[in-house]
Amino acid sequence: MKKKLDIPKDFWKDFKDRKDFDDFFSELFKEGINQMLKAEMTDHLGYEKHSKEGDNSGNSRNGDYTKTLKTNLGEITVNVPRDRNGEFDPKVVPKHESRLSDEIAEVIIGLYSRGMSTTDIQEQIEQIYGVRVDSTSVSIITNSMMESIKEWQNRPLEEVYFVVWMDGISIKIRHNGKVVNKTVYLVIGLTQEGKKQVLGMWISETESASFWMTVLTDLKARGVKDILIASTDNLSGFTEAIKGVFPLADTQLCIVHQVRNSLRYVVWKDKKEFAADMKEIYHAATLQAAEQALENFEKKWNHKYTYAVRSWRNNWVELTQFFDYPLEIRKIVYTTNVIESLNRGIRKYTKTKSVFPHDQAALKAVYLAIANIEKKWTLPIRDWGMILQQFLIKFEDRCRI
Repeated sequence: MKKKLDIPKDFWKDFKDRKDFDDFFSELFKEGINQMLKAEMTDHLGYEKHSKEGDNSGNSRNGDYTKTLKTNLGEITVNVPRDRNGEFDPKVVPKHESRLSDEIAEVIIGLYSRGMSTTDIQEQIEQIYGVRVDSTSVSIITNSMMESIKEWQNRPLEEVYFVVWMDGISIKIRHNGKVVNKTVYLVIGLTQEGKKQVLGMWISETESASFWMTVLTDLKARGVKDILIASTDNLSGFTEAIKGVFPLADTQLCIVHQVRNSLRYVVWKDKKEFAADMKEIYHAATLQAAEQALENFEKKWNHKYTYAVRSWRNNWVELTQFFDYPLEIRKIVYTTNVIESLNRGIRKYTKTKSVFPHDQAALKAVYLAIANIEKKWTLPIRDWGMILQQFLIKFEDRCRI
């Protein structure tokens, strides 16, 4: 009896519309199908290629022929093996059919995107299709995918990004026999066309300002000459790291992060009132009004929650940078909601894998999630025409339009 894999009920739900996936998946499909066809031929004949067991067996391999298949990602051409007796009838690509099974496509994408082990991949393919895929085939497909990721990670970038949002997402990865939390660093850039673009992903043991400087240096090496506004959380040293690489960049600390961090020190019965008073600060119409709201906030709460109030004072310049911009720009820079939305999408996409076996598996899953999410970013952000004019006025000498 074959082992039944514990596949979550919602395993396939992210793959109903494969138009969201990048073109490179066509190559992933092609390589995967070719390897599965070879495995089917081996199973059909009962011996490996070039094996002496095939001598005088009554049948043997007889080259292959190309066949064009229609998939939801477009047409792909695969190599279908032939046997001398003409008896081989592959299950993956049945004779007289020109459309690749949607299920097979979903299996290939699904298994890799969730960082499943080689054993689980082999068992899943065999359980559903009765086709044996050896570990070498899995490695070939995986390695091909890592090359695509490498090309994406090293691609040239634009010279100027109007806004960049930066944040990290924590993922559990097995390392030296232990399960540890590692941080995948993510950066989204707002282009001159008003479109969001994920600029890259980097992985490290923990989130730190020093590693963020490495990330920013990488962006600069790939062609970024200027960042107009950087929106980040309030990680210690983050602003200095940004200024060290892009000295002209304005830095805006995320108000939402500030509010969350402040509320950590407040008892439950005071939270609602405390939060309402903070809202008076960041919802003020002008910087002067915000400063007055902060003074009122400090007089009311400093005696009870000194540390929370002090954090507003200590980070005041970076927290209030958004008051220097028109209202439409303020709305897109005063929080890191843009990148937190990306993080939620990644969590949703990878939630069936609680622990990844290694860094590469985690990066593959995150990349596939990004590919799926980013394909939906086809239009400029709302009111981009108006916002663009405001950027041109505020940063006239640096926009390079």
